[in-house]
Amino acid sequence: MAELYSKSRTKWACRRGMLELDVLLGPFVDEAYDALSEADKLVFQRLLAVEDPDLFAWFMGHETCPDAELNAMVKLILDRVRV
Repeated sequence: MAELYSKSRTKWACRRGMLELDVLLGPFVDEAYDALSEADKLVFQRLLAVEDPDLFAWFMGHETCPDAELNAMVKLILDRVRV
């Protein structure tokens, strides 16, 4: 199945207005994106469509994402950073 977005386009979409998000999302694409299933890649693409303030709140633990799939992706990204 052809990817919805190329890796380079996905990497570009990881460039956000907040440095805190850039340092989480960019390295995740570099190091882990290729290993994701097609379904998880689609979830990651949905995550990139979320506004920066919401992403920041979820990644910093100030709020919990109400969408279970997106919340699981946030946890996956954070787990990779903590290792």
